[in-house]
Amino acid sequence: MKKTISLVTMFILVFSMFSGIFGIGVVADDNSLSGTTINVYNWGEYIPDGSEDSFNINAEFTKRTGINVNYNTYSSNEDLYSKLKNGGANYDIIIPSDYMIERLIKEDLVQKIDFTNVPNYSYISEDYKNLEYDPNNEYSVPYAAGLVGIIYNTEVVEGTPDSWSIMWDEKYAGKILNINNPRDAFATSQFLLGIDINTTNLADWDRAAEKIKEELPILQKLVMDEIFNLMESGEAAIAPYYAGDFFTMKEINDKLAFFYPKEGTNFFVDAMCIPKDAENKAGAEAYINFLLEPDISLEIAEYINYMTPNTAVLDNDEYTHKGNEILYPSEEVMSKSKIFRHLPTEVIDHMNTKWDEIKLGNLSVTVLIVCLAAVIAIIVAFVIYKKVQKKRRDEA
Repeated sequence: MKKTISLVTMFILVFSMFSGIFGIGVVADDNSLSGTTINVYNWGEYIPDGSEDSFNINAEFTKRTGINVNYNTYSSNEDLYSKLKNGGANYDIIIPSDYMIERLIKEDLVQKIDFTNVPNYSYISEDYKNLEYDPNNEYSVPYAAGLVGIIYNTEVVEGTPDSWSIMWDEKYAGKILNINNPRDAFATSQFLLGIDINTTNLADWDRAAEKIKEELPILQKLVMDEIFNLMESGEAAIAPYYAGDFFTMKEINDKLAFFYPKEGTNFFVDAMCIPKDAENKAGAEAYINFLLEPDISLEIAEYINYMTPNTAVLDNDEYTHKGNEILYPSEEVMSKSKIFRHLPTEVIDHMNTKWDEIKLGNLSVTVLIVCLAAVIAIIVAFVIYKKVQKKRRDEA
């Protein structure tokens, strides 16, 4: 992911250099935090980390505050939930999506944030406050947002698609991907079928599951971060994914295009939370406040290519994506979008059971393809062998 260093970054680097020379330090308000560590658990490819000329956000946080950052990544909300629920590790900062935040609050797995330690919360747009998953703005601070759309290869796909139905088009068999997590995958069929993505009717989930099963014979595979290589290389041609990641893929493959399906789509918010068992809550709040700094928030927005909730960035004329119609779509698109809500336990269990069936079916299709390929290879090898044997007999 190639990123250029912005003027803001250059200023930070120059300031850091002079602060070192003249002994001017930028440290946390509470000096007792210097030397402590925070454990951060975030999505992959979701923060500038210093690679490929990007600005290193975590290193800058340590430089300014003296707080060390132990940083790990996950690929889905469900992976994050499993780790927290099973007590596999202790984290001070997590950045789950809306419906998962609602679940974590209800299950007492996150704690309230002391906003006196997060004065930069004032930069958060009112559009991202009092949302259903955290109605009183107590447990979370928005980090980024976006919508799910469909990325497609214009060299493979005919015309200009506008519907979820393209994912069931047999002429693109073997070139279609779907998202490897239940809420996003089910939503692809739910929107197509006109089913509420937050339905509690189990029969609705059955219908959506059957529709996805219809897709399996033409599906290449279920993916998360693998989508980047598959779409960038041209191995796959159609995939639903998060709008911000389209820009990253298009940098590598300029034949890729993007659209929001006419039936509607998911609007999501990823937000910073502090787990209940966090060992460095003060350090976590310092980190949240730091990520909301206008210069830092700009660096993040430019790098991850998602919608930013930070008004200081939205109002900045140097912001590359200011007014971008994909990242910030029309009112018509937004009016058809819907946020995932936390579902009752019995609905989640039913969804997961259906998801297991889908994944088993996908595995069966994959195994069948592999077996067919093996049979074909054996037949070809046998034919070649017989021809070689015949040639030897003729020569003899």
